[in-house]
Amino acid sequence: MAQSENALILISDTDSVAVAVKDLKAGETYTLGSITIALSTDIPFGHKVALKDIKAGEHVIKYGQSIGHATADITKGEHVHTHNVKTNLSDLLEYEYHPNKEIFKQFSEINKDKYFNGYVRPDGSVGIRNEVWIIPTVGCVNNTAKLLADEGNLIYGGKTDGIFAYTHNMGCSQLGDDLKTTQELLKGIINNPNAGAVLVLSLGCENNDLDNFKPVLGDYDTNRVKFLVTQEVEDEYEEGLRLLEELTDYASKMKREKVSADKLVLGFKCGGSDGFSGITANALCGKINDILVKQGGSTILTEVPEMFGAETLLMERAVSQEVFEDVVHLINNYKNYFKKYNQTIYENPSPGNKKGGITTLEDKSLGCIQKGGNAPVVGVLNYGEPKKENGLNLLTGSGNDQVSCTNLVASGAQMILFTTGRGNPFGSPVPTVKISSNSKLFEKKQHWIDYNAGKLVEGKNFDEVSEDFFDYLLKVASGEKTKNEIYGYKDISIFRDGVIL
Repeated sequence: MAQSENALILISDTDSVAVAVKDLKAGETYTLGSITIALSTDIPFGHKVALKDIKAGEHVIKYGQSIGHATADITKGEHVHTHNVKTNLSDLLEYEYHPNKEIFKQFSEINKDKYFNGYVRPDGSVGIRNEVWIIPTVGCVNNTAKLLADEGNLIYGGKTDGIFAYTHNMGCSQLGDDLKTTQELLKGIINNPNAGAVLVLSLGCENNDLDNFKPVLGDYDTNRVKFLVTQEVEDEYEEGLRLLEELTDYASKMKREKVSADKLVLGFKCGGSDGFSGITANALCGKINDILVKQGGSTILTEVPEMFGAETLLMERAVSQEVFEDVVHLINNYKNYFKKYNQTIYENPSPGNKKGGITTLEDKSLGCIQKGGNAPVVGVLNYGEPKKENGLNLLTGSGNDQVSCTNLVASGAQMILFTTGRGNPFGSPVPTVKISSNSKLFEKKQHWIDYNAGKLVEGKNFDEVSEDFFDYLLKVASGEKTKNEIYGYKDISIFRDGVIL
């Protein structure tokens, strides 16, 4: 007898697989619309089941797209995963620009009716926090930075939203593009508007000393950014605290005021993904992406290897031939990075991804880019490069959680939306909103997770949840703290030998 409870999800009417909402057992029978499926194998939570017979060599369809081909005959009701599906992807590809003009029409009108309370900086940028950041130029002064932050918070912390040291292990024994990447990322972090003031802390003899770093940093506000070379002073702690007093006094003059949502820059990241990430959490972020872009705001999507296999869907949303060519360059540069180290381009899903139900890179990428919604792609950014145009921007960088979030902060994101199906406590220097793809994770890790997108497979309406979530994000932008802020998860990680556009 068929069981009619909500046990399976069909993403697109053209899909040949459905996703299990709970652990399903062989011998059970379920209905999905007009389809009745008798399970021939167990189907773990988040994994796929065949809705029809799929012959060896035939495409397996999910999200209305191919996620690979069957390596053996798959019968209706059978588990569909790495044991019987393989990627269709191979080497570098040739691309042609076929703009999706219907998408452009959907975003042709801007409606500015959403607001938050932020800190308007002298340069016109807006912060959603008013913190003082200590940024080392080299790892040798990491503990100095931490001690100054600890002591500074005891003395001056109440003047702002806090003093934070962002340590890293770069800045010396680096050459060429590797050093350039570090410098550009540190420059971008220093310029993030959530920092009301910044102390740049140097040792004095590193590759990235101030003689080399200041020209990269360029023009800066001398009231907002100050420098300390620890080798040049008798007592670096006394001098550091003196500078922190000046910086906190300066930042404390900034007060929250009502600002249009078009001043928001949201970064998007997924980590510890499962089979529901692309269906719930990433898709919800896609709705938020579109809402903000239609408000005139900006979004940044990164994790380039997790665009492989879905890149043409982004390319057709490029607003011009020039942007299209930049996207092609972004994709092929990162593929060549893999080839440089003799690595297979398309073996990307991690062991945790596979355990969560993601089978191929196409499966992962099609779910990953859901975070980009339907918005037109207006630009492609390099390390530490801020957006030039409001709208959806693509940012170079790996899929590593810590590295990706650091890259987003360095490109000006005031907040990061981080989706996860398996969980990760990591947080960046900016509010890092953790969104669970399933309710089990939300209930298990409430000290990690800020919002539960799992309710979207439990009968909640997408439009209602999107509106509720956007309202929550405006509260975060206005000062409500996220779990990473409450529990002190605020770190950076700089990628070595990064791919430069």
